[in-house]
Parts: sequence; C-alpha cells; structure tokens
Amino acid sequence: MIPLKNRKVDFSYKKIFSKIDFKVIMAPIFSVILALLIGAIILIIAKRNPLLAYKALFKGALGNLPFIGDTLCRATPVIFTGLAVAFAFKCGLFNIGVEGQLLMGALAAALVGHYVKGLPIYIHLPLSILAGALVGALWSALAGLLKAWRGVHEVITTIMLNYIAYSLTAFAIERLRDGVTTKTPRVLTSAELKPISNFISGFAGSTLNMGFILALIACWLIYFILKKTVLGYEVKAVGFNPLAAEDGGIKVSKNIIIAMAISGALAGLAGTERALGMHGAFVSGISPGLGFEGIAVALLANNNPFGIILSGILFGGLASGGLYMDMSANVPQDIVLIIQALIVFFAVVNFLARFKKPALFNRKKKEGAA
Repeated sequence: MIPLKNRKVDFSYKKIFSKIDFKVIMAPIFSVILALLIGAIILIIAKRNPLLAYKALFKGALGNLPFIGDTLCRATPVIFTGLAVAFAFKCGLFNIGVEGQLLMGALAAALVGHYVKGLPIYIHLPLSILAGALVGALWSALAGLLKAWRGVHEVITTIMLNYIAYSLTAFAIERLRDGVTTKTPRVLTSAELKPISNFISGFAGSTLNMGFILALIACWLIYFILKKTVLGYEVKAVGFNPLAAEDGGIKVSKNIIIAMAISGALAGLAGTERALGMHGAFVSGISPGLGFEGIAVALLANNNPFGIILSGILFGGLASGGLYMDMSANVPQDIVLIIQALIVFFAVVNFLARFKKPALFNRKKKEGAA
C-alpha cells in the first residue's frame, strides 16, 4: 500500500476532461442557440430588429447590479421548483404538482410569519421556512403514499392536488385578506428573508433577497444526498429499475414516499421565498406558473442540481430581461415565451435522441438480421 504522503494525484487535463460528458454539456447550449436563432427569424418576420431586441434583453437581464439582482430573484423560485422536479425524477417519478406544493408552502410560511409572534429572528425565520417546507412535503407525500400504497399514478394525483391547492389558498386568502387587497397580512420583520441590498449596497433597487442563498444551499444539499448518501443511492436505484432495487433489498414504497416528500419540500421552499422575501405576504397570483416552469428548468439541466442553477438563471434572465426589452425596444414580451418554449422543445428532442434512438436502431438491426 502506497503511503498517503507519497501518493501522486493526477491533475492532467486529459484525466480531468475524460470524465466530462461534453454531449450532455453542449446539448443545452445548442438548444439555447437554436432557440435564439429561430427567435431572431420570428422578429425579422415581425419587422423588428433582432440585434436591438436581444441587446435590450441582455441589458435588462445583466446590464447592471440591480438588473442582475432582479434576474437572480426571478431565478430563485424556479431553481427550487427545478430541483423539486429533478429529485422526483431521479426516483422515476414525475411530480407535476409542484405548483400546488409551492402554493401550500407559501401560505403556511406566510401564516407562521405573521401570526406567530414574540420570537427573535433566529427562531422565527427558520420556523417560518420550516413550515413552508413541511407543508409542501406533506402535500406531495400524499401523492407518494397513494403511489406506494395503491399504485395510483403520481401524475394524476398531483394534478388533482394542484386544483385542491388552488381552491384552498384562494379560500384562505379571501378569509384572511388584509383590507381590500387580495393578500394575507404582512409577515413580521422577524420572519422576513432580508434583501441582499442590506449586505451589498450595489444591489439597491433590486428585489433579490436571501432566498437565493437558500436556493444555492439547497442545490448543494440535493447533490450531496444524491451522490454521497445511502438515501440518494436507493432513490436512484428505484428510478433506474424498481424491480431490481426491490430484489436488492431496497424498500421501493418507502423511497417513493420519501422522494415525493423531499420534492414537495423543495417546492414549498419556492413558495416560502416568494412569501417571506419577494412579497412579504401570500398574495393572489403569487406564482405565475413557477411550478410548471421548473419542469423546463430541470429538463434543460438534465436533472443536474448545479445545472439547474444555470438554467434557472437563464429563465430568470429571459423573464426579467423581457420586461426591459418590451419597454425599451418596443418588442412584445411574448417573444420571450416563444424562446423559452423553443429551448424546451430542443431539449426534449435531445433527450429523445439520446435515450430512444439507440433502442430504435437496435430493433431495426434485429429485424434486418431476421
């Protein structure tokens, strides 16, 4: 055995790059480039200058620190929802109910943030965050329990739970509304996710808050769970092949429920950031489809936690930059929705090409041999 002090670590570029799957890295980049090219063609047809439009889009997303702050703020909830979708998918589950889990988590965080009084910030804020994550986890775990217990498909149950969440939160906001506005009473200062501008003055004027730091921590934590823990191994094993996992002694039902609960907790944290940071309350329309946008973010990132950060920032930049593009270049913000849809479309095409094409070719070869 070689002593530790005499061991040599190979830091050669060849060794490092041999472990990188460049196809996986380049596919999202090409998806974005193709989407922007087609978007440019659409702009030309609409008699708009694509160079001016994209310049305004880029400036609105990354032009200065306040703009960057708005981009990161818009990216924060979709990083959480992207993680939620990705973690469930690692277990072979398609959590389509992230939107409802986000709403339930946001409502819980807002209620604890306002009605629980007399606590210092170092207790009240974590308690409010925990409430949002816990309610999101419980809401999602219902679908996991039905899947594990009765074999009910999670797509059906999560969609139905979405509608229940819409109705429950609408009822709650109507009963608890603050005056004439359709929102709950504002959370106490001891439960607020403070603006980043309190610590970095350059972000003054932006909506970025400490929720973004929480999202980065969540990405690292999910990566650690998936790569370094027994739970992560079992979740991925169930996702690859539940029958083989069960034969290997892994409890499939338990992991389905746990995976859905963790997925729901992440979605609940997305709502928590909106309630405690962005709005300071649960407001009507708190989520303009952020849960469904997380599906696109996870897909573009190939369900990689750190890739989700980049794809979340991309979608955040398109959303925040689109507003500036609309105002400064007189280009309808709808072009951003087209670009987002094209990015997702090309990402799906790449996914199908990588995972379906080989099987199709093998089948044709067997038929030809026969």
